[in-house]
Amino acid sequence: MFKNLNKWLKMNQTQSQSKEQQKPANNPLQQKLYSSLQQNEQLLRSIYNNSTDVVFRSFLIGEQINAILIYIDGLSDCEGIEEYVIAPLMKEEAGETTNLKQLIERKISVSQANEFNTFSSCIEYLSNGNPILLRDNEPSGLALGLTKWEKRAIEEPAAEMVIRGPREGFTETLRINTSQLRRIIKSPSLKLESMKIGDYTQTNIVIAYIEGLVDQTLVEEVRTRLQRIRIDGILESGYIEEMIEDTPYSPFPQLLSTERPDVTCGSLLEGRVAILVEGTPFVLIAPATFFSLVQAAEDYYQRFVVSTATRWLRYFFLLMSILLPSVYVAILTFHQEMVPGSLLISMASSRESVPFPALIEALIMEITFEALREAGVRLPKQVGAAVSIVGALVIGQASVQAGLVSAPMVMVVAITGIASFMVPRYIAGVALRLLRFPLIILAGTLGLLGIMMGIIAIVLHMCSLRSFGVPYLSSISTPKMDEMKDVLFRAPWWMMNKRPHLTGEYNKYRQASDQKPGPERN
Repeated sequence: MFKNLNKWLKMNQTQSQSKEQQKPANNPLQQKLYSSLQQNEQLLRSIYNNSTDVVFRSFLIGEQINAILIYIDGLSDCEGIEEYVIAPLMKEEAGETTNLKQLIERKISVSQANEFNTFSSCIEYLSNGNPILLRDNEPSGLALGLTKWEKRAIEEPAAEMVIRGPREGFTETLRINTSQLRRIIKSPSLKLESMKIGDYTQTNIVIAYIEGLVDQTLVEEVRTRLQRIRIDGILESGYIEEMIEDTPYSPFPQLLSTERPDVTCGSLLEGRVAILVEGTPFVLIAPATFFSLVQAAEDYYQRFVVSTATRWLRYFFLLMSILLPSVYVAILTFHQEMVPGSLLISMASSRESVPFPALIEALIMEITFEALREAGVRLPKQVGAAVSIVGALVIGQASVQAGLVSAPMVMVVAITGIASFMVPRYIAGVALRLLRFPLIILAGTLGLLGIMMGIIAIVLHMCSLRSFGVPYLSSISTPKMDEMKDVLFRAPWWMMNKRPHLTGEYNKYRQASDQKPGPERN
């Protein structure tokens, strides 16, 4: 029996190996270009069959050499093709011998012209909008840098608006995003490594880092995680985020996403790595910590006293957004003795006609509030804000008058919703909103003991999280004065002379010491 099983396994292995060996030979894309222009055109027409946007333009070079120009309408510059390629080639003198190298040097006035000799390279250039020039008796072709398509203008990010700071944001065009980074960081130490992910989309990915500031092991880890992705297509950076994070089942984001070039450059100057994805304005930054998710870009542009006060206010409301509904439910259900007598009488009178216990009441209001918030996001901008605000007011007032919920519960849910908007990162706010529901259930079943158990579980989970090997609570898990200058408070810039210690080797000092401003000293 075991002999037959071994024979069957060996037979399947040899069959699979033979199939894998036959695939490249049967795949026309792996073949090199033919010398015959007719064969090349025939194969490319069969590949782009039923594709009306792919244009095949045949013409003669110098009235004697057959040539063809292939481009995708909508991705290539048609006016540039006519002016800089077809017109000069057709006006070439008869009898003049020209090869591809001579065409680039003498006739084609295009800044970028790349030579290739395989069908796979030809299709790759075509998909990126580069027109392809093929000529007879030439087993190679030219990819011309005449790409042109509609692009969104640079605008201020809607989700990361600031009062003081740059107003520019990333767009969906990868080269515009990389140019914004180059415009801010002019040093040649800024490195941009490119790769493609996705069998069908062939999405361009760029890894950005500053050589000399970043730990090379971090760059290698990011590169390795990206290279092991096997997927048919990448449409947004969220695909990449879920494929490379350390703990996929955690509600907390382990990479920072931003639309702002200044935030990205600030992270690069701290020794982090940025991942730019074509087709999305959101850039991923690794590694990320919990405190980097609750810091706003404006904290570094205002005076440090104002930024520190705002940061403490943000931390306070962050805790309130998680704990306020659960504490209210626990006190009403199990710990009425903690409430002053007059306030307890007022709350009891408001709950007199409510048929539900505090736990069910809180869950109903929280789910309704989240539904209204989600509806406001999905509706058109002209009516989204009006529907969410009016809906909350009308439903809240009608629910109180109908006796379904109490007025204090409406106030608690409203304050909680406002507090959740204080978190500057949307994805971090979503994670905190999700944690609110299990805490409410624990408060309704076990009281304050359940809340403490939930808080301990959340803290233990956050302590176990890693973002590319960096502890999620790294700034306070090993408290050091240099690391605390940008966590609980924002120290003035003349004091933050050291970079955060993220990974192994790093460039420690970012500026000179003893730069405290003041009158000139003797």
